[in-house]
Amino acid sequence: MSSQDKMLTRIGGLLRQAESTDNEHEAEAFLAAAQRLATGSSVDLAVARAHIASRERRPTPTQRVIPIGAAGKRGLRTYVQLFVAIAAANDVRCDVARSSTTVYAYGFDTDIDTCEALYTSLLIQMVRASDQYIKSGSYKSATTEKVVVERRYGRVYHRPVEVPVAAVTARLNFQMAFAARIGRRLAEVKAEVETELVTADAAGRSEGGDTAAATGTALALRNKELELTDFYSRTSEARGTWQGPQASAGYSAAARRAGDRAGKAARLGSAPELGGARGQLPRGAGE
Repeated sequence: MSSQDKMLTRIGGLLRQAESTDNEHEAEAFLAAAQRLATGSSVDLAVARAHIASRERRPTPTQRVIPIGAAGKRGLRTYVQLFVAIAAANDVRCDVARSSTTVYAYGFDTDIDTCEALYTSLLIQMVRASDQYIKSGSYKSATTEKVVVERRYGRVYHRPVEVPVAAVTARLNFQMAFAARIGRRLAEVKAEVETELVTADAAGRSEGGDTAAATGTALALRNKELELTDFYSRTSEARGTWQGPQASAGYSAAARRAGDRAGKAARLGSAPELGGARGQLPRGAGE
């Protein structure tokens, strides 16, 4: 088994442990542990790459096509938002097709593998949680402001009115908040782990009098970032910047709060789901 497979197997073990607990704090700990493992592995690989003399044999960034869903399917933009949030915490750049059916991921293979594993699990949780929220009917008690255009006596009037929140609006706001919360959680863990590793490496080198070594963790991370940036600038054909989903159908504070809570409590899925096709939502889910 390759080191890459071993790393993904260890992440899978954490996912199975996460599935066995209903305690929100334990779920948070398992999420942090999984992201720590992914980030730590990425750092280790970055250091190893700096040691390899032959550029022909060094791992290099690659582009991978990530299918999100069929054209016309509802929710694709929030699915993309979730993947992009996960990718940002794992050193992966993304371009998004105009239709939101596809994400083009740029990064090292191991980092993209980690993103796909996390996305598969968290996507299923996001869809299930939003389905449960809609079925509960909780959103029906909320209202949102809508501007009504009226014409009277040859003049146009814009009048704000309070209207009930539609199910499609509630679902969109819920999923946007869920994805945003997941992104913040993973980013916090990534920053913490990298800081710990860089600090420990610097302390060890200082004690050994090797403060200028070219293969330190901080330098390796910087070189990895530069290599990925260069690869992305040479490879990407994207025009403009993806702006993310917009709640054009309306805003629901209640749905945002519910989605944020679900994102805080999210666990990293179950083994059977991770064993399926990466990034693909089971047929019928979220319909």
